[in-house]
Amino acid sequence: MVAALLNDDVRAVIAETVSAPLTPKRRERALAQAENAGLVRRGAGDAVIFDDTVIRELLASAPRPTGPERFLDREGRIDRYPADSAERRALLAWIAVRAFSPGDVLTETEVNDRVRAYAPNEDVAVLRRYLVDHQLLERTRSGSEYAVIADD
Repeated sequence: MVAALLNDDVRAVIAETVSAPLTPKRRERALAQAENAGLVRRGAGDAVIFDDTVIRELLASAPRPTGPERFLDREGRIDRYPADSAERRALLAWIAVRAFSPGDVLTETEVNDRVRAYAPNEDVAVLRRYLVDHQLLERTRSGSEYAVIADD
């Protein structure tokens, strides 16, 4: 859809869908918005020149992540916990697979070290608690050890 905007003919057809001409004030406001978005630039006189740079950059950029990775920032750290419980569990399971191996039995410090890279603001306690609450890790009653729960 965005790539279609690179075609002059497509943009001309889209322009035909506007039923009434703009008043000078509305045209100026719309032109300013298009300039701020990087879609057009002003030429000599009253000329408006389409600038495809922003669209080409958008098309060249990496696709938006899907699945659990959409909740991570560019460094791979959680930028927000999903409100939906199924999505939250999927995110936590994604992290558990990367941070732990089946059969791992770890101290709290070892768990913290492994999840620190994913924890928002390095708040490992919340992430560790979520992993336990979602039954991806189990904790001994004393809290001295954590074990990875095997996927059945």
